[in-house]
Amino acid sequence: MEKKFRITPLNFAAAFLLVISIYVWIYGINVMGKPYPHALKNWMLGAIFLLFAMVVSFMDIMLRNFFRETKKLWIVELSFITLAIILFLLAR
Repeated sequence: MEKKFRITPLNFAAAFLLVISIYVWIYGINVMGKPYPHALKNWMLGAIFLLFAMVVSFMDIMLRNFFRETKKLWIVELSFITLAIILFLLAR
């Protein structure tokens, strides 16, 4: 049984969050040119982004099991990402 690697939107999201995590861990976060307040250390923010990347990867694995066709998987994952962005903007 040969498995084929499928690229999905949540793969891109997980990779993006992983890169952001590493960047924050190394360089930290600046808000308006000043370092972020010390309430959250840089390693904590990096760990938060790493946790987000792990959750997104887990969601990708779960959705792959439910939707075998790549086209349906893309539609569902893009809908999930759109819903997450809308909820983020509404909460903001």
